[in-house]
Amino acid sequence: MKKGQVYEGIIESVEFPNKGRIYVPEEDRWVVVKNGVPGQKVRFSVNKIRKGKAEGRLLEVLEPSASEIPSACPHFGQCGGCTYQNLPYEEQLAMKNEQVKKMMDEAVDGEYIWEGIKPSPVRTEYRNKMEFSFGDEYKDGPLALGMHKRGSFHDIVNVTDCQIVDEDYRKILACTLECARESGLPYYHRMRHVGYFRHLLVRKAVKTGEILVDLVTASDTAELGIDPTEAVSKIQTFKTVWLEKMTSLKFDGTLVGILHTKNDSLADVVKDEGTEVLFGQDYFYEELLGLKFKITPFSFFQTNSLGAEVLYETAREYIGDTNEKVVFDLYSGTGTIAQILAPVAKKVVGVEIVEEAVEAAKENAELNNLDNCTFWAGDVLKVIDELGEVPDLIMLDPPRDGVNPKALMKILNFGVERLVYIACKPTSLARDLEMIQGRGYKVEKISGVDLFPGTYHVETCVLLSKLKSTPHIEVDIELDEVDLSKAESKATYAEITQYVLENTGLNVSRLYIAQVKRKHGLIERINYNVGDGKSRVPQVTPEKEKAIEDALRHFQMI
Repeated sequence: MKKGQVYEGIIESVEFPNKGRIYVPEEDRWVVVKNGVPGQKVRFSVNKIRKGKAEGRLLEVLEPSASEIPSACPHFGQCGGCTYQNLPYEEQLAMKNEQVKKMMDEAVDGEYIWEGIKPSPVRTEYRNKMEFSFGDEYKDGPLALGMHKRGSFHDIVNVTDCQIVDEDYRKILACTLECARESGLPYYHRMRHVGYFRHLLVRKAVKTGEILVDLVTASDTAELGIDPTEAVSKIQTFKTVWLEKMTSLKFDGTLVGILHTKNDSLADVVKDEGTEVLFGQDYFYEELLGLKFKITPFSFFQTNSLGAEVLYETAREYIGDTNEKVVFDLYSGTGTIAQILAPVAKKVVGVEIVEEAVEAAKENAELNNLDNCTFWAGDVLKVIDELGEVPDLIMLDPPRDGVNPKALMKILNFGVERLVYIACKPTSLARDLEMIQGRGYKVEKISGVDLFPGTYHVETCVLLSKLKSTPHIEVDIELDEVDLSKAESKATYAEITQYVLENTGLNVSRLYIAQVKRKHGLIERINYNVGDGKSRVPQVTPEKEKAIEDALRHFQMI
């Protein structure tokens, strides 16, 4: 198999995130191809071969899957925003259920309760926030405003009929694009770092209907690619016309604010380097589970309000009795979880790195008449030592990459009775679970919550409890009784796991490694992986057993 070769095959399964697996019999090799669904016959080209793993790029769907349906969105397939709109919602849930459970089965030591994937209360028009990008649909084409084209860093797809937002978003999108085109101002070119229009941020509350719009551009003094004097005149004219047209639009919701944010950062991200209020205010209100939240343009808030209620209800159920207990809400955003827990807790302490979100959280607590919440601005790793509190329970809701290992160590040192971890990326959760379980915690139950219908994303909520220490006896062993030069000293569990992942693409848990080591007579200390002899313990599959044995041979352990 070589890069550039074209093959045909059936997508046998799809693993998280969005990784279709195709077996190529003539090469006796599996290839990972994105953006397909199980059962499709596809044509693909190989674009990467590394350490025995091959990746391909989807060229064409030759035969649809038996479960496929026509997408309700005319942009599906071109737009990179959604991946599974061609599957019935029940099929989407079933696939996410299989993907996440497989990862958790491999990451969790021992038995746990799997509660499946809870569906989103709404499947279309569910988002309360969208970031649209300016660009062109093809090189030197007309100005476009929408989402990145699937698989492209440069091209933008106009998404005038996007189905994951409601009609108000579509009106704002069309109006802004029309005014931008009429202005004659160029979009900001990501490679040349020249131009004006960058992003359009739209947020709308589901419960209150309030709408906040923020246009993100380069500053007036930046390199715009046109005469500076002409640019200033065009910018002022555009703002006047755009503001007039926007405020005259008829919305189902209520337009409460129009903002203009300047951003000269080289990175292709929405960054606040100064925001001007052109109309109304720079915030809006949303309601969750009977509480009211003030949300600012750049503060974190779950993008599916009704789905967030399902997620937070699950987290509240998992954390259990909070009466007379101190709860830490780490990575607290605008304080949503903290304030949902506060009414029945002794005290809730939130930590969040975005200062704007912390100020909003404090205002929200006052808005909801909660006087037992405190919020700290800063990195959890640094701030946690300064809190002056010892928690009884901890709620974790970290960003996509999970918890910094040093911060996680400090968190676990509190030794709380129960810990709830909310993850927006299950692969990061699986990684963090290894350390959490290694420090004496047991996974009790896990539930997925689908906040992102039509996409491969999914939230995961985990309840962990502190294992009780068991009676033990101390035994003195002379050092010469143990030969540390033999197999057990040659590789750690982490090294074995990494070797297997790099060479086979398989994730193997410490439990499975321990089972294979015991099979080969290697010394295995008693630990939490062994089980109590009463519960059913997952057994290593033949495929993973062979992969682990290959790793043990590599490290000269067998």
